[in-house]
Amino acid sequence: MSLYALLLRSLRRSSITLTPSLHPHPPPSQNPNFLLPNRSFAFSSAEEAAAERRRRKRRLRIEPPINALRRDPLPRGPPSPDDPRSRLPDTTSALVGPRLNLHNRVQSLIRAGDLDSAAAVSRHAVFSNTRPTVFTCNAIIGAMYRAGRYNDAKALFQYFFNQYNIIPNVVSYNHLIVSHCEAGEVDEGLKVYSHIIENAPFSPSAVTYRHLTKGLIDSDRIGEAVDLLREMLNKGHGADSLVYNNLILGFLNLVNLEKANELFDELKERCTVYDGVVNATFMDWFFKQGKVKEAMESYRSLLDKKYRMVPATCNVLLEVLLSHGRETEAWALFEAMLDDHTPPTFQAVNSDTFNLMVNECFRLGKVSEALETFKKVGKGLKTRPFAMDVAGYNNMITRLCELEMMEEAEKIYMELCNKSLSPDVTTYRTVIEAYVKMENVEGTLEKYTKMVEAGLRVIPIYAEKWFNFLIEKGKVAECVPILTKMGEREPKTDVTTYDIVIRALCGEGNYDASSNLVIQMINYGVGLTSSLREFLLEAFSNQGRREEIERVFATKPTYSRPSGPPRGQVPWLSQMPIQSAGTSHVPGQQTSPASLSSQMQGQQSGPNPRNVQQASPPSFVPQQEASQHSFMAGQGSQQMQGHPPTSFVPGGVSHVQGQPSGFTHVPQWSAPPTYMTGQGGNHQMQGQPSGFTQTPNKASHYSMDGQRAHSVQGPASTFTQVPGQNVRHQGTEEALSQGDNIDQYPQVARQGRM
Repeated sequence: MSLYALLLRSLRRSSITLTPSLHPHPPPSQNPNFLLPNRSFAFSSAEEAAAERRRRKRRLRIEPPINALRRDPLPRGPPSPDDPRSRLPDTTSALVGPRLNLHNRVQSLIRAGDLDSAAAVSRHAVFSNTRPTVFTCNAIIGAMYRAGRYNDAKALFQYFFNQYNIIPNVVSYNHLIVSHCEAGEVDEGLKVYSHIIENAPFSPSAVTYRHLTKGLIDSDRIGEAVDLLREMLNKGHGADSLVYNNLILGFLNLVNLEKANELFDELKERCTVYDGVVNATFMDWFFKQGKVKEAMESYRSLLDKKYRMVPATCNVLLEVLLSHGRETEAWALFEAMLDDHTPPTFQAVNSDTFNLMVNECFRLGKVSEALETFKKVGKGLKTRPFAMDVAGYNNMITRLCELEMMEEAEKIYMELCNKSLSPDVTTYRTVIEAYVKMENVEGTLEKYTKMVEAGLRVIPIYAEKWFNFLIEKGKVAECVPILTKMGEREPKTDVTTYDIVIRALCGEGNYDASSNLVIQMINYGVGLTSSLREFLLEAFSNQGRREEIERVFATKPTYSRPSGPPRGQVPWLSQMPIQSAGTSHVPGQQTSPASLSSQMQGQQSGPNPRNVQQASPPSFVPQQEASQHSFMAGQGSQQMQGHPPTSFVPGGVSHVQGQPSGFTHVPQWSAPPTYMTGQGGNHQMQGQPSGFTQTPNKASHYSMDGQRAHSVQGPASTFTQVPGQNVRHQGTEEALSQGDNIDQYPQVARQGRM
């Protein structure tokens, strides 16, 4: 062997012997578990860990991550602090504590139908430490839209999200879009949609496209609606059956059955399971065309697929069948839904299902059959009876009250109370209205007392009607405890309600009780109208008790109101100095809040400050120049907190629904809509809307419905203001009655509105 080979062999052996010295520690034992990292588990059991996983999944369904909502082909870097997309809306975690209490209070007023008080509470909360969340703002905006008060919905959107920088979410924009579309302003809705695409940190939802396509079709712009559908699909959104349904209905109304079938086939290719609403649309159109055979073929083709349809879909089918006289098929479908109702696995019916069938029985005059249908249960092995909710009971009570079958209505009412359900405002209002119509004094008094004891809100228009009825029947003394309990809750009772009862007490000579009610009005900050003050002075003077009532007028209030602007006073006007005639407010001259309050206190002081009439706030007349569109927060006009949103209606009419009173419309001037604060517009004084000049001699209080006056009394009477107390504005019956049953979403399955 050569010397070279021996040297190589020796080098190999030396490298083998030196290798273990590089690893002084012995290798780990041959245990397969050594590959698992050592960690301490946070859950005591597997069940607890599974519960946590379910909780996180539910959380993701409620609050999907922003990156999941944003369907951008190109990922973006982290936004800068100045980027509007860095400002995200509130999450559900913000709806706790005082903010949750505020939200529940606003919701209770909405359910009571008192939309004006709900709007006032939510607007005033902006100035308190408990600012409303975006969910509270959405609640009142959506209620205004569902009540048909589109101008109010748009004004509130601008007030919350533009003027006071609460960050809107996609539901907020959807409410604004549908308000524009329902008001015939589809182009404005499309501008909002473009703003979401360009600036919002989230993408439009399927509901956005539902509103826009429906608005375009209603405006005879079905071609643009088709383009919007293609844009929705190109952006990665799923094929929404209700968007397709809007387009299919539009083509059917144009008698273009071929194009409607083409879209229907496309929907079936994209969705293996759809909700069946499209079939109901075809059925309804075929029935109206007199093609009963084709309509029933469409219905049977849906049933042959044996889908487990949700109640909203089946309810639409029931409605179509019943409206076209197919009672046999409707009752068969209702029976199948009852048999398939196996909660908690699957819920096949809801209260709307029962309401449809019960109302059909009442329409045919079959009252006994309606009562049986109301308690009907399926015959399946796993079928469970439906737990009827308050809405179902209210519908049955309403139908019975319409027939003046109060004994049966009382039985349903007692069953509702025994089911551990709480009767709501609609329940009591329906029964009381029926008793008033039948002139049943005892029944009215009993239900009215229970309603007030339950802490439910009584809208002023109904309170005045019911008190007038009781007064006519000689029950004036019984009205006093009811009114006292009403005054203990927020929002306080309207001044006109007190006026009715006080005048009736004086008419019967019960001056002590009327004096006590006046003290309540002062303590609760309700205020006194000049007409009521003059009436009381005259009435007590005739009895030789003028000094007594004057001492009552001079009583200092003992009630401490919650934080926020005083009740009945416009928040943005409460922060402004009261100016004398001939003066004007120059933009750019800002006044500190301390000086503002001192100026107001100085003007309210005097030798007899309690008899000083409240000064009228200045009004604003828009100038001819209009600022550009402003969309996002913090980039443009610098507005002072407290000025009303600029909501104008063409035609030169002031004091219209949704328009702040005291604003005079100039026909040549058109105020551009603003969807969020900023971008464009002139720099303004904090609080002074751009393009406005103050004119102190044309003054009126601001309300969501303009200068609201009582439907009987005519123009609103002048209020005499006690310092520190404020006056609640009167509302017309028409404006307040629009809020009835607003918590019922109309045709959810057909329209799919949020």
